[in-house]
Amino acid sequence: MVAPSADSGSIEAVRLDPAQVRAFAASILESVNVPTDDAVLVADTLVAADEWGHQSHGVLRLPWYLERLRTGAMKANAHPTTVVDTGPMLILDGDDGMGQVLTERARIEAVRRAKQHGVGLVGVRNSNHFGTAMYFTRRAAADGCAAILTTNASPAMAPWGGRKKLLGTNPWSIAAPYGDRVVAVDIANTAVARGKIYLARQKGDPIPDSWALTPDGARTTDAAAAVHGVILPMAGHKGYAITFMMDVLSGALMGSQVGSDVHGPYEPTARSGAGHMFIAIDVATATNQDTYNASVSKLVDEVKAVPLAQGFDEIFYPGELEDRAAAATREAGGILLPEQTITDLHRIGREQGINLPF
Repeated sequence: MVAPSADSGSIEAVRLDPAQVRAFAASILESVNVPTDDAVLVADTLVAADEWGHQSHGVLRLPWYLERLRTGAMKANAHPTTVVDTGPMLILDGDDGMGQVLTERARIEAVRRAKQHGVGLVGVRNSNHFGTAMYFTRRAAADGCAAILTTNASPAMAPWGGRKKLLGTNPWSIAAPYGDRVVAVDIANTAVARGKIYLARQKGDPIPDSWALTPDGARTTDAAAAVHGVILPMAGHKGYAITFMMDVLSGALMGSQVGSDVHGPYEPTARSGAGHMFIAIDVATATNQDTYNASVSKLVDEVKAVPLAQGFDEIFYPGELEDRAAAATREAGGILLPEQTITDLHRIGREQGINLPF
């Protein structure tokens, strides 16, 4: 474990072996009756987010999941049922199960149906927060499919022009094959994912004044005030409109909840009501595989060859930063977690009678 120097005003962070963090997170989930395979999957999604540099969706969230499993707001052993099955389309009722488990099932089914029909769409209603959307679309891309994943989330954003939060960050991800790699994007429709504000609060860091409003509608750099206020949309009214439509696709179309009826992972007792939509398109069915590969490679090469604007050292294709972050994490000897996250993991370890290996 390495404790690097902390920036001024920030809480010191520590670097940990990802395998040890995965094992601990899985053990915590198993301690509240999550089946082993499911616990391993959820733990992997959280640690992968930390490896990619997205700590807002990493093991910081494990205590939230634990509390929801304890209260029964989220079920450790859910029993999803089929609502609609037309062949290319499947709609599942998730029975308040863990979002990662249900989304992985959606991914597997969407890819399987895409291989059979060219396209597969799997929707999930009555689900929960699923972590990082890119985790699942990247897996579909590795299986030879272009993939789109949408979800809705608990209120964080006000409608454009308002100051009361009503809509979620409602993130979405698109990924596609790129040789033995993938191109991938994962976007929240707010100026920043809400988890990044929680992370800043945990670290004691200020936030840019373009991220959020206080409850009375004033811009703020105080992460603690922002948590109780409103997160601003990306690109102004455009981000609001995209968020609205993601609620339609993920919630209304899938038969799940929308708007203020969706509840988040940090709420210990409320049923989530989150909905997801996963679309997989088989590349080999849609087009000639060699032509596709050449086209994506050409696009990447052209993008990276564009002359640089002032202040930039390199142009990245979507998903490249995450791949590089994961490689850098391996080279550095582990993931970097804030001290408060370590403190929280020790707390839940004591509560569940599980010793931390770090």
